[in-house]
Amino acid sequence: MIESLTGAVTFEPGDVVTLKSGGPTMTVIGVKEDGVQCMWYAEASDEVKTAVVPAICVEKATAFVYEDEENDDDDDKPKKHGKKKRHDDD
Repeated sequence: MIESLTGAVTFEPGDVVTLKSGGPTMTVIGVKEDGVQCMWYAEASDEVKTAVVPAICVEKATAFVYEDEENDDDDDKPKKHGKKKRHDDD
């Protein structure tokens, strides 16, 4: 557990966090005395990066919106499954 000036904040490996000031989502890979060890994908440089961030600077991420789910207008429409049957007129 890491204590910050605002009280006890608990981070565990596997938690998804963000900087309070914004930026990419990061995954906690460890907790150290001097902060939270995080890993994230830096898309601009196509690299996976790690850093120890002071616990007071991060917060647990609350929700994810995946790009392919943002514009799903047909979520409420029933989906057809199976093959279409061919009808031959005799």
